[in-house]
Order: sequence, then C-alpha cells, then structure tokens
Amino acid sequence: MTITTTPPAPVLREHRIPADGLYEGPRELRRVPEGRPDRPYELFRLVPLGRIIGAEIHGVDLSRPLETTLRAELDRALLEWKVLFFRDRHLTSRQQRAFAGHWGELETNPLLATGDDPEVARLDRTAVPTFENIWHADVTFRERPALGAVLQLREVPPVGGDTLWADMAAAYDNLPPEVKERIEGARAVHDFIPGFARFYPPERLAAHQERFPPVEHPVVRRHPVTGRRTIFVNASFTTRIVGFEREESDRLLRLLFQQAHAPEFQVRFSWRAGDVAFWDNRATQHYAVNDYAPHRRVAERVAIAGDRPR
Repeated sequence: MTITTTPPAPVLREHRIPADGLYEGPRELRRVPEGRPDRPYELFRLVPLGRIIGAEIHGVDLSRPLETTLRAELDRALLEWKVLFFRDRHLTSRQQRAFAGHWGELETNPLLATGDDPEVARLDRTAVPTFENIWHADVTFRERPALGAVLQLREVPPVGGDTLWADMAAAYDNLPPEVKERIEGARAVHDFIPGFARFYPPERLAAHQERFPPVEHPVVRRHPVTGRRTIFVNASFTTRIVGFEREESDRLLRLLFQQAHAPEFQVRFSWRAGDVAFWDNRATQHYAVNDYAPHRRVAERVAIAGDRPR
C-alpha cells in the first residue's frame, strides 16, 4: 500500500511595521498623481534612470535661453520625475544662473561659500566631509524653502562622490495608515543650527541666528503644483513636532526620516565633470555620498526661491 503525505505548508513570517524605522512588505510606487495621464515628451528625449524618480534629458541646450514651450515641457518633466540630469553641459556661472532663473527668483545662502558669482554656491570637498552623508531637503529652516536647485560638478573624484535623491511623495504614500492619521495637520520646527553645527564654530552660528530663527512647517506638505502629499521633515534641520511629547516626537521623526532610505524611492547618479542636475526641493530629499577622500570634488549650486509650505 502506498502512503502519501501532504508536505507541511511553509511557515512565512508576515511583514511587519516596527515602532520606528522602515517597514517590510510591498510598496506602492506612483510616479505621477493618481489619474494623471502619462504623456510623451515632444521637444527632447527623456531616459528614465529610476522607476519613479530621476531621468536624463537629451537634446536641450542649457547654455541658451529657453523658449516658452520648451520651458513648459521641462517643467512638466521636473514635476513628474522630480530630478533631471543633463550630461556634459560645462555651463558658465552666468549660464547656470540663467537656466535656473527660468523657474523664478534666485536665492543666496550666507552660510555657504560662493564661486565667481554671489548667487552661485561653491561646494569644494577634499578629505574633510562637509554637508554630506545625511538625507535632507535644502534650507527648510527658511520661511520659504527653496523651490529647487541646479547643481553642476566642476571637478569629480576618480571614483565615488555619487548623489542620491528620494521621492518623498512615494515615501508618504507608503506610510502606515495609523501614522498618516497621527501626523495629519501636525507641524514641526526647523532650525539651521543642527545642520551646520558640525562644521562651524558657535560664534559663526550665532551670527546668523537673528536672520534664520527657527520656523514651523507642516509635517506633511502638499506640493503647490501637483497637489501630492510629501513628507516634509528631514534629519538635518527638523528638531521636533509641535505639541507632541518629546518621546513621541522623536519616535515619529525617526520613522519619517527613515522613509528616504528605501531604495524603491531613490535614484543614484554618478557624476562626470560638466554634468548638471536640476531637482524639485519641494518633493525630494538628497544625500551626497562622501566616499572619495582624499580626492577632490567641486560642485556649484544655484538655488531657486520657493513659497511657504502648506
């Protein structure tokens, strides 16, 4: 007599949501707002570098003024892909400023060194790590954080020095429902000192405190154009959630900071000298990787003034 046995069902551990940090399980990945059609681009060639964020643009001359229709199509690409890359541009400071100026008034940052032009911040990296190795959105300590930025690499190390960007709308979409409910309508304090205290002596920080006092922004920001909800707290500048006990504020901030770390929400870009990146600071965070010491890395950035987050 033949005896048949049924193999035991595999024991599968269900995905879990930890008290803070990244959770396991499937992720919802939407590049554009729900219901928006995915239209082709007619005035340039776009090559995606990631599923939901990051694309190279080919066939656009950044050294010349943009025609209205081209500017509009690039703006749509920026809103849909959050960060655009242009290879081998080698723009002058004036050309870089002019390109960024198509998106609005430019802003300066007295906390950063400048290049040949006061509106161009110069980030010269050698063996000393500065303003790197942390996920952040730029200048959220301002009442009106930057709309975006145009960054060009002037000098690149022989290896390393990549930059990553994370889609903070996707990061929000994938929060547990109970976390979304808890942070709905909440506001958080942003302060420039935590982000710069590693690099500057106390007296230099004190000199800028009157100009940049702590400000409050929504924990969840609605993008002013797309309407998508984005996580708008970051590890460089956000210190606490208003009205929450310190322990709960710290726990929620740890969870929210960690969402940028999910690879599914990211794009990673390896630079060549003359490359340009243009990103939407309202929708992303970025992380400059300091893995190239003792070699040099020189970048120049132009920032575009933004609006008050809502």
